[in-house]
Amino acid sequence: MSEPFSVPVTVRGYETDVQGHLNQSVYLNYAEHARWSLLRAAGITQAGLIGSGVGPVALETTIRYLRELLAGDEVEVTCAFEWGEGKTFRIRQTIRKEDGTVAAEITAVGGLMDLKERRLVANAGEVFKGLATDPGLL
Repeated sequence: MSEPFSVPVTVRGYETDVQGHLNQSVYLNYAEHARWSLLRAAGITQAGLIGSGVGPVALETTIRYLRELLAGDEVEVTCAFEWGEGKTFRIRQTIRKEDGTVAAEITAVGGLMDLKERRLVANAGEVFKGLATDPGLL
């Protein structure tokens, strides 16, 4: 199995809390950054999605905090979509320190909304892949 898509991120000082740890809400920002980076790498842009009349929606997100992250830490944020047959899909992500230590695991459930009908589209994975210039990344 090939390695999942990943992006590097450096923890910035202003993202930390009073104890000097990465603030809990920033983990979501890192995950979102990796998701959009993967979509962009596959050839899908926000403008392209909107122009197609669809947009991604978050339905559930779970974060498991495993190790602390401090200002200056270099991490890799992975992203892997898991497509099913229905209207929803899963996204599995890991935030890993340079030494290989897993700092957090993020699992999300998403869907793709028809922006006119305001309902989830069927078979979101096929819609995403149809919009991509490099669907193999998805």
